[in-house]
Amino acid sequence: MTLISYAQNFEDIRLWRALKQFENGFYIDVGANHPTYDSVTRTFYDLGWTGINVEPMQNFHDALCQQRPNDINLQCVASDHAGELTFYGIPGTGLSTADPATAKARIDLGMDVRPHTVEARTLTSICEQYVHDRPIHFLKIDVEGHEETVLRGMDFTRWRPWIMLIETPWTRDQTWEHLVTDAGYHPVLFDGLNTFYLAEEHLNLKGAFDLPPGNLDGFRLCHGHALSHPVADVDPDTQRQLAAALQRAEYAEAELRAMQKSRAWRAIQKLKKTLRRA
Repeated sequence: MTLISYAQNFEDIRLWRALKQFENGFYIDVGANHPTYDSVTRTFYDLGWTGINVEPMQNFHDALCQQRPNDINLQCVASDHAGELTFYGIPGTGLSTADPATAKARIDLGMDVRPHTVEARTLTSICEQYVHDRPIHFLKIDVEGHEETVLRGMDFTRWRPWIMLIETPWTRDQTWEHLVTDAGYHPVLFDGLNTFYLAEEHLNLKGAFDLPPGNLDGFRLCHGHALSHPVADVDPDTQRQLAAALQRAEYAEAELRAMQKSRAWRAIQKLKKTLRRA
């Protein structure tokens, strides 16, 4: 089966390489944004995984509820305390932030920044309510300057994501990194956008991050990916029909992959082999 990558910088392929042997895995996506475009978790959802999506923007949260009915979709901001805080939305982008300094910098650049009040929750409280004892295979944090506050709201002694990927500046001067390393996580890769951290008890997965994604990973980019070639010289109606057909094919392929990974499917295949031998 062809693996489809939706993530901006092949994050999903790197994670899948490390975690593909685990069925029905679990993720937490803080700053989930759109359920498909540039999504790190869409591939995993299509393959039968589920998780928690934390997304304060109304339009993205609505889309997550519609397209990710098996996920837990929370319209809030992850922070170091519960309550309300000001969130600076930038419609039509993935650049919204709860960090006032980042918001001011984007206002200075002429962006359409719209402040509004949102609910804030700690990751600890979210895990207490929804995670319980299940393993968190990966935690993704993409919050545009709000990373330290998110990390301070997580009890890493109780919940231990196997892998964390956190958006980091190109200069790698993030002041919050000690919160991660002090909690027993090791940086294993900077991909230009994110730093990947492994829990010290899962350092056996490090080899999956040693090489960049390549042909042997058996993946292709989703239709319309920023790194793929656009369809040229095609009228709008044909483009829409093409996009709809590709979406149907991707859904069908994802459902088939999920079915083939199910215990019932494997049991049927095993029974068929037994009957053939008989």
